Amino acid sequence: MTGDPGLFGPFSVTWHLHADPMMWLAGVRALYLQALHPVAVRGVLQNSGFRADPWGRLMRTAEFVGVRTYGTREEAETAAARVRRVHRALRVHDPDSGRVHRVDEPELLRWIHCAEIGSYLHVVRRAGLRLTDAQADRYVAEQRRSAALVGLDEAPGSVAELEAYFAAVRPVLRAAPEALEILRFLHRPRIRPLTAPLEPVLWTPLSHVAYSALPAWARELYGRPGLSEAATTRALRVLRRAALMIPARLRWRLPSPLIPAAITRLGPAATPSARGLAAVGSAGAVPGSR
Repeated sequence: MTGDPGLFGPFSVTWHLHADPMMWLAGVRALYLQALHPVAVRGVLQNSGFRADPWGRLMRTAEFVGVRTYGTREEAETAAARVRRVHRALRVHDPDSGRVHRVDEPELLRWIHCAEIGSYLHVVRRAGLRLTDAQADRYVAEQRRSAALVGLDEAPGSVAELEAYFAAVRPVLRAAPEALEILRFLHRPRIRPLTAPLEPVLWTPLSHVAYSALPAWARELYGRPGLSEAATTRALRVLRRAALMIPARLRWRLPSPLIPAAITRLGPAATPSARGLAAVGSAGAVPGSR
């Protein structure tokens, strides 16, 4: 391979995991989880167009994840510099404490980062992607590069460290009114009239599966039980099998054709696959992690 592999490249767990179709559902789970941090969710609602253009915001987030995974290093760093520049100018008012926070405070960035990568790893793995414990640790360590892109110097480097972080932050979390607003939106989104008939048969069940994939303590904070653990796992596996029936050349074109572009740049051997994932080493230090 002679092209620019970007931040991760085909010899990373990230390269293969992020191509999985269940990443979309994992992203919804991440939103549910992120909303449980009162200051973080207020930062979203006070500083973004989520209420006016929720789908646009979700697609921009997916695009950023795609660029930092499959774009060239220059593309990833340019996108990240734009995000850091926006974050530096934003503030969030916390009515509980009366304080004004910077959106790019390390604790807020760390929460968003951990809720995101924890959701990606949990959902995709639970849905059926075969990943060893060592590869799961490697994925979390690799994602320190994503954290560094947005200005976060310290982030968990293993699954155990990630779980310890969630245990430590739990006393801060609660279902504030803003979290309940996100909950209501994700269950009953404002969609275009032409697609409204699809909501009860498509979006609402998918959203409920994503919600049910939250940890039990998160569902307890929201006060809604969700599906049973066994039913959630079955649903995730059925959905993944169904999604994998869609040809990859179609699946990989949303939100933009970043994966096909990366394969063109690096060659067919860069195609994300279960075989490629199995070949990824898991022992030793992860190059470029911190």
